[in-house]
Amino acid sequence: MNPTVRPTVAQPLSPHLQIYRWTWTMAMSVFHRITGTALYGGTFLVAVWLVALASGPRAYDTVAWFFGSWIGRAILFAYTWVLLHHMLGGIRHFIWDAGYGFDRDRRLGLARATLIGSVILTVVIWAIALLVR
Repeated sequence: MNPTVRPTVAQPLSPHLQIYRWTWTMAMSVFHRITGTALYGGTFLVAVWLVALASGPRAYDTVAWFFGSWIGRAILFAYTWVLLHHMLGGIRHFIWDAGYGFDRDRRLGLARATLIGSVILTVVIWAIALLVR
């Protein structure tokens, strides 16, 4: 027998997503990755705003008009939620890195707090911003 050829052995197959039962912690892990990726788009928007600010009144007026439109505000609202959700997810991971929150109830509580807290904080920040305006 050739020593470089291994015999075929029945290998166990990895379970697919259809096998797993979705949990809060799994869903928040997926959302944390998605929001981390979405932050690149939001950072691009901040860069566009800063370049327009540095380019003069005409460029800034165009960008300010877009961000003041309903679609611009919807994008900024979504970016605010993405930023806050990712931040709270990072805090959740920091708590785990410190060695806390691994029991079932605390894991579930932290996962729920990440989602609920990000929604509440987003609404509060936008309510304050619109009231102060």
